[in-house]
Amino acid sequence: MIVVTGCAGFIGSHVCECLLELNIDVIGIDNLDPFYAEDIKRKNISTLLKSKKFTFLEANITSTETWNEVKKYNNIEGVIHLAAKAGVLPSLENPAAYIDTNIVGTQKVLDFLKETGIKKMVFASSSSVYGNNVKIPFSEDDRVDNPISPYAFTKKSNELQIHTWHHLYKIDVVCLRLFTVFGPRQRPDLAIRKFVQKIENDQAIEMYGDGSSARDYTFIHDTVSGIMSAWNYVKNNENVYEIINLGNKNPVQLKELIATLYEILEKTPNVIQTTMKPGDVNITFADISKAQKLLNYNPQTSLKDGLIAFVNWSKKN
Repeated sequence: MIVVTGCAGFIGSHVCECLLELNIDVIGIDNLDPFYAEDIKRKNISTLLKSKKFTFLEANITSTETWNEVKKYNNIEGVIHLAAKAGVLPSLENPAAYIDTNIVGTQKVLDFLKETGIKKMVFASSSSVYGNNVKIPFSEDDRVDNPISPYAFTKKSNELQIHTWHHLYKIDVVCLRLFTVFGPRQRPDLAIRKFVQKIENDQAIEMYGDGSSARDYTFIHDTVSGIMSAWNYVKNNENVYEIINLGNKNPVQLKELIATLYEILEKTPNVIQTTMKPGDVNITFADISKAQKLLNYNPQTSLKDGLIAFVNWSKKN
């Protein structure tokens, strides 16, 4: 049995599906945070709820009562900790909420592991910890002392928190720095989903900056395969604390992303250029050699194929 926090989210719901397909019992925790519509999250877990191997706790990871409830279950092997307040720009407006969920919430997870003697965790960190690193591609050995958003500093803080508990209480952890995950069920606040909706409705889309900013877009199925490989790695090894990039090693400029979407949707481009937003980084670019070595990670999905899959899902939903 594995506990998955953030089970109703974009990534979490896909991870839970994968675990159930492997015949693994799952306790899913999610507070259905109103950051975006609750009905979207309920739809994400609608298939999961049909499985007898899935237990859903609608609860907050910052609550001691939540973890007291989880302690009632036997045979828990570990935690895949995906729950977080997400989004760079919203974190500028309400940093306290990010500190509460991301730092206090993660502390509650670590306390649960310490108190129960459960020793295994996979944690979703973020490429945002790299800030505006001038050296590319981003390597796990790079210094990450210059985050440029509250969201980013909470994720850096989480890595430090987790290392401390690994050192003190021998908890085995892989921290995965995820790079711009996209695909079916993508959050409605993220660029690709917003762009597709606007293009389909013949509305203009806003392009921040001159379009030269770039992201290492990583398809959801590749990300989930990396998360599952990380789980198997941490499960089968002792004295583990690793930080590992999970990206696609292929940054794509914003203007190329937009052009590809217009091509797929067979629409005439209608783009308004606006200023870059504070907290946004210029580029994300993952060095994935460590993931390839330790996790046998090998992303398979091109940007265009992933966007086609997302567009097809979007039209059905």
